[in-house]
Amino acid sequence: MLKEYFRLSRPFNSLSGCVVVILSGYVAGATAWWPVIMAAITVLFINSSTNAWNDYIDIEIDRINKPDRPIPSGSISLHGALTFAIVGSILSLLTAFFVNQTGFLIALGSNVLLYLYSWKLKCTVLLGNATVATIVALCFIFGGVAADNVQPTIMLAVSAFFAMIGREILLTMADYKGDLQQGCNTISTVWGKKVAGIFVVIFLGISAATMILTHFTEQYHPAYLYLVIFIMCPIFAYIAFNAKKNADIKILERSSLLMKYSYFVWFVSIALGSGLKV
Repeated sequence: MLKEYFRLSRPFNSLSGCVVVILSGYVAGATAWWPVIMAAITVLFINSSTNAWNDYIDIEIDRINKPDRPIPSGSISLHGALTFAIVGSILSLLTAFFVNQTGFLIALGSNVLLYLYSWKLKCTVLLGNATVATIVALCFIFGGVAADNVQPTIMLAVSAFFAMIGREILLTMADYKGDLQQGCNTISTVWGKKVAGIFVVIFLGISAATMILTHFTEQYHPAYLYLVIFIMCPIFAYIAFNAKKNADIKILERSSLLMKYSYFVWFVSIALGSGLKV
């Protein structure tokens, strides 16, 4: 049973958020690490709880698109998932209290936005995608807030926003069948997958451009620029190509996973660029 709750929390996504906060604290030059660590734990609780809430709300869609998830597969009851979500949100606010006042407000707002996303905003054209992208971008800001130095994290947040909104639109293309059957309005079901693919290309292009621009605005070590140009940009180009040609669902899903894993290359490039700069 514990293993199923672990899966329900989507640990990879949750731990990614923790890494972002700690990395942002490092980039921001944190001297007191306790608030940054508490901010990372807060993000872990927020992601875990809202992932459970999302699966609770999306039970019928997941029966079609992702039947192996804990709730549609019957491994976890709806009541169990809801309890897990509520407890996680309460814990996130408790840990956010030890960051600072601004950090607590970010945690509170993130909880509200993510619950609204799963309840009402997910089945909207772009608004839901933008909500998720905003929350991911806020993870970078959160680390800066905890370190009491937000400025070095702003461009990173901008890059993350455009990358994530591109990936979210890509996911609407992959989930097209289930969303259409359940009457869930997304950019893919309302405007069509062809238009959605164009938006993926645009947003990934903007994200790649801002990643490169960050090297110059923050005066990072060249290691950052090399990794972005020779690894991140080709990956984004490949994903954009698949989206533009409206590849089949399996390819779109693999593209989404590739993009998720590529973020860690970007994280490494940020750590090197910031840590090695003169």
